[in-house]
Order: sequence, then C-alpha cells, then structure tokens
Amino acid sequence: MWKRVSVLWSMIRGDARLLWFAVRHPLAPRWLKPSLALAALYALSPIDLLPDVVPVLGLADDLLLLPLALAFIVRRLPPALRADFARRAA
Repeated sequence: MWKRVSVLWSMIRGDARLLWFAVRHPLAPRWLKPSLALAALYALSPIDLLPDVVPVLGLADDLLLLPLALAFIVRRLPPALRADFARRAA
C-alpha cells in the first residue's frame, strides 16, 4: 500500500511541477489558469463531492479526484508544449 501511495505522490509532484512551468509559459493555453484555479478551489473548499462524514469515501474523493484532475489537465496540454515543459521539469 505504501508503494502505491509513493507512486501516487510522485505522479502528483511531477504533474504539479509540469503545470507550474505551464502556467508561467507565455504560449500556454488560455483555459489552463482557470482550470487550475478550479482544481485548487476544490482542494481548499470545505464543500466536497462526497462529505467527509462518510469514513472512507469522504477522504477517498479528495485523494482520487485531485490527482485525476491534474492528470487530465496535463493530457489536454498541446503535445509540443507538454514536451517542452517535461524537459524543463526534469
């Protein structure tokens, strides 16, 4: 289980680093900043898709939806920019 958590953490960290470079790039798509703002708002918001009162599912939606959202945003970046960002992040 800890191996899965560490793989998930490295994926999130890599996507976050790539998106950090993407937001600051002048040729980044215009939809990038609002989509990242919505993802951050969901992460910080007390309103969840599933309430935290439900023991496992309340925490699971936070731990699953945010990495999936970041991965979705990364996949929607233009391939040329994504390769440039990945090269800079490495």
